[in-house]
Amino acid sequence: MAELKAKTRDKLPNKDFAEPEKRAYPIEDRSHARNAKARASQAVKAGRMSKAEAGRIDKKADAVLKKG
Repeated sequence: MAELKAKTRDKLPNKDFAEPEKRAYPIEDRSHARNAKARASQAVKAGRMSKAEAGRIDKKADAVLKKG
């Protein structure tokens, strides 16, 4: 996965995040989309996130993965 530096992340538009209101889970490219899905799955297993929230992240990440 390409490294996403703080300055670059700060410049990303909200639409490039799976959770735009929190600016969490950047999904600007395929590698970050795959990572967002993996982190959401881990958060569900650890009890830090609901399955519904992870489902929303997966849906947005899947759209990025489908494009390219």
